[in-house]
Amino acid sequence: MLAKVLSSAVIGIDAYAVEVEVDIAAGLPVFNMVGLPETAVKESKDRVKSAIKNSGYSFPDDRITVNLAPADIKKEGTGFDLPIALGLLSATRVIDQAALDGYLVLGELSLDGRVKPVTGALSTALAARDAGYAGIIVPVDNAQEAAVVAGVAVIPVQTLCQATEFLRGLAAIAPHVSAAMQDFLTEEPADLDFAEVKGQEHVKRALEVAAAGGHNLLMVGPPGSGKTMLARRIPTILPALTFEEAIETTRIYSVAGLLQRGQALVRQRPFRSPHHTISDAGLIGGGHQPRPGEVSLAHNGVLFLDELPEFKKNVLEVLRQPLEDRQVTIARAASTLTYPCSFMLIGAMNPCPCGYLGDDRHECICSRHQVTRYRSRISGPLLDRIDLHLEVPAVAYRDLMNGSPAEASAAIRNRVGAARALQSQRFARSKIYCNAQMGSRQIHAHCRITGAPRIILEQAIDRLGLSARAYNRILKIARTVADLAGESAIGAAHIAEAIQYRSLDRRS
Repeated sequence: MLAKVLSSAVIGIDAYAVEVEVDIAAGLPVFNMVGLPETAVKESKDRVKSAIKNSGYSFPDDRITVNLAPADIKKEGTGFDLPIALGLLSATRVIDQAALDGYLVLGELSLDGRVKPVTGALSTALAARDAGYAGIIVPVDNAQEAAVVAGVAVIPVQTLCQATEFLRGLAAIAPHVSAAMQDFLTEEPADLDFAEVKGQEHVKRALEVAAAGGHNLLMVGPPGSGKTMLARRIPTILPALTFEEAIETTRIYSVAGLLQRGQALVRQRPFRSPHHTISDAGLIGGGHQPRPGEVSLAHNGVLFLDELPEFKKNVLEVLRQPLEDRQVTIARAASTLTYPCSFMLIGAMNPCPCGYLGDDRHECICSRHQVTRYRSRISGPLLDRIDLHLEVPAVAYRDLMNGSPAEASAAIRNRVGAARALQSQRFARSKIYCNAQMGSRQIHAHCRITGAPRIILEQAIDRLGLSARAYNRILKIARTVADLAGESAIGAAHIAEAIQYRSLDRRS
């Protein structure tokens, strides 16, 4: 007696079909599972046996063999419980094999037969749609997430008995209909707003420029100057997620198991702020059972690294490749995983170990050697990938007591959105979407300067001691400043403002 049930597994954030073959033959009672199952998959035999018995069905006392094909790829997770149980019921003639054809089945079983949620349901629904399957059978808690995908019927089940009765034609289950698109178009009120930030007008301007061009930014200032407060409000001035971006971001959170119960889509741009004790695997992904890291969880959003020099040097260095390629590739002996990670990097640091170098209110106790050593923790190659260097001074008392309202995030986001629209038109035929991603060819084509702007840049490089690597960065920033002004040509004022945002080069 042989039965086949279609299921799926996830590599990276992409799902692939897994054929669960169940064979029951005469012999001593034994339950063998083949097809490179890892520990959680092997343990499913005990969960499946208890779930079948506690649901009122007979468990066969024969030789049972379960094969997970393709057999050369390691299978992980608990999502194979439900397809294995339905395969056993089909092999014992409780369910007709024809009823299982065309469905992808996913779900973890508890001992009493309840179907519990699993990770990667959205990726499974996308794989089922692309492969042309009629539908997928998923746990109720995953239905809202999977139903985001149009063109595939999502059958939510709460128990093994309910799934069995549906496949036998004894109970009807209506496909789940998602209201995700309607909810997506309804804008959620933001908890944070730039109107709450007192003073720091030049810092807000720099953050607007960074958001408009997708530039990475490093803020340098004493403790209490508002660096973290400002960074947490950057997502509120970024353009709203498109539906395609929301799907891609949700897939990452689904695979990582970070979607809230009943959540269909990630509707706001992510903001991730890992602690400085994080490991390199935690930051970029990987581990014994590979999963997305913080850079991937920040995809289409912001990755904020507070106290940047306190991060381990090897952890910071692994950021270099993701910042360039906008994806993370994790190589293993058996497979290679790829996670997307297109994000804005926002760093914050003190000017010196004690934090008060250059502060008028406190005396710095650090020696020149200590300051140099502290700043050298951020390597040149990493610093080269950060476009804007911004000094954030302590907030003046008069600014704190100022009762007049500051500019709200909505007004800033409107200007950022207009600048991003210009960039979308400019790069419509390329694979980049913002000024920060321009290469040498795009810089030469879209950042030409002559006359006064060129003279200003030359004088800045000669007199202020700007490094050679700052040249292209300044041109990119100036291009963004011009976009915010709605001007096609880069002017002298745009170049002058861009030069101000390279303070660390100026110091060196």
